[in-house]
This record gives sequence, C-alpha cells and structure tokens, in this order.
Amino acid sequence: MSDAVRALRDAAPSALAVLVRRYGDFEGCEDAMQEALIAASTQWPTDGVPDSPRAWLVRVASRRYIDQVRSDIARRRRESLAAELEPPAAAVPAVDDTLTLFLLCCHPELGRPAQLALTLRAVGGLTTAEIARGLLVPDATIAQRISRAKARIRSSEGFRMPAPDELAARIAAVRHVLYLMFTEGHTASSGDELARVDLSAEAIRLTRRLHEDVTDASGETAGLLALMLLTDARRAARTDASGALVPLDEQDRSRWDRVMIDEGVALVTEVLDRAPIGPYQLQAAIAAAHDEAASTESTDWIEILGLYDLLARLAPGPMVTLGRIVALAMVEGPAAGLAALDRAEGASVDDSGSGSGAGHGGAALAEHHRTWAVRAHLLERAGSTDAASLAFVEAARRTLNGPEQRYLAAKAEALRASAG
Repeated sequence: MSDAVRALRDAAPSALAVLVRRYGDFEGCEDAMQEALIAASTQWPTDGVPDSPRAWLVRVASRRYIDQVRSDIARRRRESLAAELEPPAAAVPAVDDTLTLFLLCCHPELGRPAQLALTLRAVGGLTTAEIARGLLVPDATIAQRISRAKARIRSSEGFRMPAPDELAARIAAVRHVLYLMFTEGHTASSGDELARVDLSAEAIRLTRRLHEDVTDASGETAGLLALMLLTDARRAARTDASGALVPLDEQDRSRWDRVMIDEGVALVTEVLDRAPIGPYQLQAAIAAAHDEAASTESTDWIEILGLYDLLARLAPGPMVTLGRIVALAMVEGPAAGLAALDRAEGASVDDSGSGSGAGHGGAALAEHHRTWAVRAHLLERAGSTDAASLAFVEAARRTLNGPEQRYLAAKAEALRASAG
C-alpha cells in the first residue's frame, strides 16, 4: 500500500464523520466523499500527500456536496437556500467521530451483508468496485446493498452515539463485521486465490483503530485484534511459490511474522489478565499456542483442547466443534476424533449452549467441506486409506476455493496411488 493510499484510508472515515456532523445528510455526504476520494487517488500520488489529508478531503467533499445541493436547489427553483449551506469558515474540528461512523454503519436495522459493505465503503474508504472485487459479488449488488443501507438508516436516527445501554451491543456488531471481513480475507470462500490480502489487511487496520479509540471493558476488541495478528502472521507460509496451499503441519515456521506474533501474544496475555474471558480472547489464545510451538508435534494440544472446551461453553458453534475434534484427535488419537465427529454430525443443533458443546451443529457440520477434510485426515492417520481418499474427494467437491480444492484433490489422488 503506497503512502498516498495509506493516508487516504486513514483520513477518510474521520473526514466523512465531519461532513455528516456538519450537514446531517449521510447519503449525500457519503456520495460527496466518494468523489473526493477519487480525486485524491489521482492527485496525491503525483502532487504529494497534503499536510492535512483529513482537511483536504473535508474541503473537497464539502465543495462536491454543496455543488450537488445547489444543483438540486436550482432544479427546484429554491436558489435562496443555497447560500445557507456555504461551508463555515471555521477550521475542521479536532474531534474524531470515526467511532460514531463505525456504529452508524453497523446499525441494528441492517443485515450483516449491508453492514459489511457500508463499513468497507464509509469507514474503510473502499470504492464500490473494490468492495465487489473483495467480496466476489457483482458491482451492482454492492451498489444496491449500499444504497438500500443508506436509505434504511436515513430516517432511523441522526448522527449521534447510541444510548449508553445500546453501546455494548453496537460495538459487538462492529467486531462481528470486522471478524467476517478478516475471515473472508484470510481464506476466500471462492475464487482462485487462497486469501484476499487487501481485505484481511483492512480488517486488521480498522480493528486496530477500534481498539485504540474505544475503551474496551469486555476485552473482546483486544482479543479480536490479537486473533487477527496471530492468524495473519502465518500468511506467507500458507502457500508455496506457485500459490499452492501448504497445510499448517508442513509450513516453514521461520517464515511466520514474529513481530505480529509478539504483538498478538502481548495483547492476549494482557487482556486475559484484566478482563472477563470472551470468545475472541480464547480463539486468540488457541492461535498463540500454535504460533509459539516449534512444530506440530511439540504443540501443546492438551492446552488447546482445554481452551476449546471453554470456548464451546461460551460460544458453541460448528467450527468450534470441529476445532475441538481436531485437538481431541491430537491428544487421544484419530479413533477418538472420528468417534467424536460421528457424534457431532448426528447431533441436533443446540443453540442453548447448555451442553458440552462437543456435539453442536450436526446438520451444519455434515454439509461443510472442512468437516470432510478433517474426517479424511483422521481416516488417513488411522490407516483407512481408501475411505480417506473418498473423503478427500468429497471435501474437494464441496469447496469453492481453488487452492483448497487442488490440495484436497491431490491428497485423494496420492492415497489412491499408494493403495495400488
């Protein structure tokens, strides 16, 4: 990312917040900001980044907004109102309303896809085309989501912080949107690339900003940032020179980013000492256990299994169940893992979280390609070569990610060849 793009992304959310606070028209201000961002993306790389990128964006976007309002007013023959909309001579206020903007984009009346698209556009500063490429959906779909989202929130509330009793839930929604953004960037749900680095990098940048700007009594924002850093630290080793997937137990751990690991470990250690334990913190602790091990064999799987037991009680879900089964198989052997997998796939979904969590999400598990991949690996370890090969074929058939598909198909073929 160039200095110009970095400065633009850093300044865009607070500049938009200034406009919305000034004019009170989120939709019109957001459109004006997009025009200012386009102008900045062409001028800054050649003319240099201005001394105050935020003030530059506010000034240019204000002109665009006023031009548009004047045009509307002229069309309606109400020119006299335009003079009242001249930008105030006062300097851009020092207050940063980025958090308010964050919370507005994650308004509870919006669905998660709309929250994600609006956050990437308004807070991340991405264009509609960039968001569409990142999420692998057509430009028109993203444009519709953003347009409907802006229309939905237009009349719902003004540009203000939510009431204190609403704030915790709204920040939790922001964290969930950022988590979805990161997971899609870490392993793309479809396409010919294993990861979408721009998406995961943007999620880390915005989560870091949320961590810096908001007092986090729950500790979950710190936990989420730690989880992202500890996971993204392995990115360079996840593929070889040809872009092929390299599984965790075969990765060259000297290629892991030690700076990111050190920061992630420090974050999760500090937050576990001061805050109530939460799901993101536990996932970060699991990631830290992997990152601090010299090899798969020396990984503390007993600790990881204990962390998954706790996570299954706090936030049960299909992927938590699957992760726990992998840890169980590393501690007690593949037969124990396969037996647990059979029980989990046969279990009914229990959203109460009152059980052990080990059997959560039967239907969802049975349909997911990662369940078939885990079954295949466990069958291979147990010596059931033919069954493992068939399971790898099924896993490859169910994933839409190209590198994952090729890796799973190659495993199936290698097992078939070894069985003669």
